[in-house]
Amino acid sequence: MKIGTVLKNEKQYLAFMINENTAISSNEINKNFETQISKTMQEFIAKDFEKYDEIECILNTVRQGVEDYKLIDLSSIEWQAPNPDARKILGVAFNNKNIRKEVHIDPGCPNYFLKSSSCLVGHNNPILIRKSYGNTIPEPELCLVIGKTGKDINREKALDYVFGYSIMNDITSHGMKFSMDSVAVTRDPKIMKPEFINWRKYGEQDKNDLYFVYHTRSKSSDTFGPMGPWLTTANEINNPNNIRIRAYKNGECYTDDSTSSYLFSVEELISDASHYFTLEPGDIISCGTAAKGNKQFPNAHRNILLNEEECELKINIDGLGTLTNPVKHIQ
Repeated sequence: MKIGTVLKNEKQYLAFMINENTAISSNEINKNFETQISKTMQEFIAKDFEKYDEIECILNTVRQGVEDYKLIDLSSIEWQAPNPDARKILGVAFNNKNIRKEVHIDPGCPNYFLKSSSCLVGHNNPILIRKSYGNTIPEPELCLVIGKTGKDINREKALDYVFGYSIMNDITSHGMKFSMDSVAVTRDPKIMKPEFINWRKYGEQDKNDLYFVYHTRSKSSDTFGPMGPWLTTANEINNPNNIRIRAYKNGECYTDDSTSSYLFSVEELISDASHYFTLEPGDIISCGTAAKGNKQFPNAHRNILLNEEECELKINIDGLGTLTNPVKHIQ
């Protein structure tokens, strides 16, 4: 089942795919069938998680008689992110073996950062880049959406907490990350601790220097979270750890990779994250970028500088669809 959030005539609808061109809203389902389902994705995940079989039967009935229902023409709507009301979005840095090899001191665990739900945008909506952002790159990723509350989740049970999967483009500004989002300090030796510096290379002259990076502007600026078009329910994905991911700039493929390149599996991410954060319905975990380069783009996504040119980005993930967003430069 594929579910999305769309705007039509400035009104938001929870939409269920009927075919490539049409969908049916939860409003229309409630009007024509003896059921009541929520009107937003966040509410649907939280309250209607167990209604899959009932809704699938309804969708099959609609497909057999599409002329009997008021359907949504997908060519005449504006896409939003599937769950624009997510309470938290966890990103995972360096979770790809193709770039993890650059790490010279490895913490041996996933590296998380947070993105704000206000950075989410839907399919076909523009990614807006200011000159002040500096070097800014795309990161094509599989993301998952949590279906029920979990804390200290066992790895073996982790997939039971997944409602579905979607596509995320984790737009990242290195220009802001290493300038506005960073600060370097020289600490008083009296308050220095070994764990502050064990992770890095340093010389005697800078042994009291520390470097802090706060992934806020660089990860969560407006439009830095393209997601969608659909949220595909988990039962349609047999193995989230072996899904092909391809990404394109103006039709040219800059990475052809797989979630099998992840250092930490989907199950490991859910389990590990739940030890620190209570995972709640609607929460998003973006699992890490595809990063396998090719002859034309040897560094994959890091060869794509969105601040240098306006372009069209596409991400295709097998079983999930294709997310498309134009890049626009603004003042």
